[in-house]
Amino acid sequence: MTFDSDSHLVTDIRPAHNVEMRRGDARPRMLILHYTGMSCAAKAVDWLAREESKVSCHYVVDEAGRITQMVPESLRAWHAGDSFWRGETDINSHSVGIEIQNPGHAHGYPDFPAPQMRAVIALSKDIVSRNRMPAEDVLAHSDIAPQRKIDPGEKFNWAMLAREGIGRWVRPSPVRPQDVPLELCASGERVLKAQHALAAYGYAVPQTGELDEETSKVVRAFQLHFRPRRADGRLDRSTELTLERLISVSRRPEVA
Repeated sequence: MTFDSDSHLVTDIRPAHNVEMRRGDARPRMLILHYTGMSCAAKAVDWLAREESKVSCHYVVDEAGRITQMVPESLRAWHAGDSFWRGETDINSHSVGIEIQNPGHAHGYPDFPAPQMRAVIALSKDIVSRNRMPAEDVLAHSDIAPQRKIDPGEKFNWAMLAREGIGRWVRPSPVRPQDVPLELCASGERVLKAQHALAAYGYAVPQTGELDEETSKVVRAFQLHFRPRRADGRLDRSTELTLERLISVSRRPEVA
């Protein structure tokens, strides 16, 4: 497969094997950010291009900020897997996926270098603008698959993206020493209220009023994105207040 790049920011094109048509009348309305979890970008690109990998993505951004496009935005890449957001389960048909080179939590999880972040911001801004993606649909892999993914993780600077007009962000409520989080298996109206709010924003979360393991992983996904200082999956007032603020902001009409 040969194709022209969708973005003027692309430095290399490496066609991936695992690609198909978007299903039905789907168009890219979500942007999903991942980390590669591999030792270097060259190995990540090589793996993502292979048929046997059973995965692919639209773009890879290396540590120096070089951008490789692997799948045209008009086509469906295999980057999201089993996932959910705002009622949609076929995320691959409705999204563009960016893999950001970082070895991940299993291999030291270094900071994302400044040149890489600048490139991610520029590319994301280009994609979001061309495809008119809503702020609430600029997401982490962990947001759409909280039961099995934690990337790009707590070191990724979502606030920096939001300052450039990419995605949704609110200032996290401070974590205070007296704020004792609920323990796993806690139950009651406080948990149910948080579950309702998480579901209202877009997460797949039980509505049981119990802080079970599944709910805890969703809370952790929310924290990784919006309250990264302490992403432990435990429900505390800082998390609740940050979530309430996010819901309030997301309900405001965006200025064109």
